[in-house]
Amino acid sequence: MVRRRHLGRAGDALFFVVGGFASAVGWRSTVARGAPSPARDYLATRLVRLFRPAVPLFVFLALGLGVATAVGTPPDLLAEVAFGIGSPLWFLAAYGITQCCVPLMMRFHERAPWATLGVLLVLAAVVDAVRLATGVAEVGLLNLGPVWLFAQQLGFLWADGWFARRSKALLLAVAFVAYALLVPMTSIGLWAPDMLQDLNPPMLPLAFLAIAQACLVQLVHAPLTRLMRNRAALGAVFVLGRDGMTIYLWHLPLFIALNGVALLVGVPFPTPGSGLWWASRVVALVVVLAVALGVARALRWFDRPLPRLLPSADRPSWPVVAVAAVCTIGPAFLVMQLHLSFWVAVIGAVAVPIGVWLLSRTTPARGVTRI
Repeated sequence: MVRRRHLGRAGDALFFVVGGFASAVGWRSTVARGAPSPARDYLATRLVRLFRPAVPLFVFLALGLGVATAVGTPPDLLAEVAFGIGSPLWFLAAYGITQCCVPLMMRFHERAPWATLGVLLVLAAVVDAVRLATGVAEVGLLNLGPVWLFAQQLGFLWADGWFARRSKALLLAVAFVAYALLVPMTSIGLWAPDMLQDLNPPMLPLAFLAIAQACLVQLVHAPLTRLMRNRAALGAVFVLGRDGMTIYLWHLPLFIALNGVALLVGVPFPTPGSGLWWASRVVALVVVLAVALGVARALRWFDRPLPRLLPSADRPSWPVVAVAAVCTIGPAFLVMQLHLSFWVAVIGAVAVPIGVWLLSRTTPARGVTRI
């Protein structure tokens, strides 16, 4: 059921573009290694890297919400807190779905990249049209495919160097046209002018937003490359990138927990929106980031990638991979649609470890007999 508030930010369109770039590089590397089944190897590797860090989070959330319920926390308050804590999990569901499609979408990209983009754009428009015509919001869930896959395909183009070969003038013009098209699209009452409202379910304007953001990122690629020659900047990116998924998953639970501790010990809170309040946001950001980095280091065992396959080994069969994908993506999808609750957290605490375990197993490669 699609419910009241959005989950995510408009900048998330760019995350899927960047994710598409990383996916194209990862897929081609998997194929080049000569795995018995590149698709199964890729899916197992990516889903484990994506969902293994979520295992301790779901366990923590199940225990925390269970204790809060047992001590009699008001249900409305608990629901509000749980909604905020669980909101980052929508990305796991959406990104996990796109990752499952990478082997197929890369084949489409290699055969007909522009036709693939066109079909995805048309499908996104058709889904939105049906949703608007019927008034059934759940129809929009189908756009978890076309909209985010469109952004991912742009990332494939980026990996091919297509954006790098375009002139700055052309990139700026394309970004301008894409943003300009959003004005009439969001002014006729079919889509919200606030891109945040077009995120759950994802809607057609996000595809044009992804185009614009991809072009703008390429425009700042050169200065960002120069910045990365600075050791301090390179070190910061390395630290945040190394623990990025854990930090992302834990930043809101930690923010809410730290605010709760501050309330308990009587820390004075400035008036929201005041100058002092804005200044305190910088302090809060630094504190949350520092604590999140500490948590990430403490939980680094859960951020381990799968080891590469030996020549005699293969990933689990397709039925096992399919079950594992449901176990890992399913709980995050439930959070996205039903919002976080004690029972959803329990499902995640049980199902996600099972899915990760299934994906982490290996079997003998075809034609190889273990002794």
